[in-house]
Amino acid sequence: MLLPVNPTLGAVLAVLLAAAATVAAAARLGRSREIAVAGVRAAVQLTAVSLVIGWVIRSLPLLLAFLALMYAVAVRTAGRRITPNRTWRWAALPIAAGVVPVVAALLLTGLVPLKGIALIPVAGILIGGALTATALGGRRALDELESRRGEVEAGLALGLLDRDARLEVARTAASDALLPGLDQTRTVGLVTLPGAFVGMLLGGASPLHAGAVQLFVLVALAAVQTVAVAVALELAARGRIHRG
Repeated sequence: MLLPVNPTLGAVLAVLLAAAATVAAAARLGRSREIAVAGVRAAVQLTAVSLVIGWVIRSLPLLLAFLALMYAVAVRTAGRRITPNRTWRWAALPIAAGVVPVVAALLLTGLVPLKGIALIPVAGILIGGALTATALGGRRALDELESRRGEVEAGLALGLLDRDARLEVARTAASDALLPGLDQTRTVGLVTLPGAFVGMLLGGASPLHAGAVQLFVLVALAAVQTVAVAVALELAARGRIHRG
């Protein structure tokens, strides 16, 4: 067992969370309350999932409902990070565009069986990656369009279509959303040993098998996140997601 579940673990986690919130407050990062709330929510949510996951994976309807819940939460979280208005709902499109084809391909090829014990962790990793890419890509695109509005207008004056002028301004900024995933893929095994690899080793798998699973996760995430960022950028360029 990597970590014993006992009062000592709870105390250490509480101290680390308090330290993170305290540093954020001292540095005036403006996120101290969010850090504390996020930590408490994570504890509650993981406890709830740990209690229900056993019977969810035994029923296909419950499995599909659980996956739909994961998707809905990801859409709302990413969308609200991008914009406070009702256009946040468009975040459903880039997340689905990235995740659905990859999960479908994995199921059709038999690499991932239609069983909860396999599908939930794989889908969770991919949905989480799409959430991050959509939130960062969409947010960076809209930030850039706001700060460089004059350049968009200059493009329009030169005869560019509104979509094309927006793309020229926002494309590079939105693509920055891919950097965390790219850095993790480039440095895997050299700087970091990601969760899938460590989990497989702790579960008794051979290092070669664990490495193959981690490679699959990284490549699948790269595909999902690239599609999600491309779609989020397109939505921002077409004005479907905005802050107006």
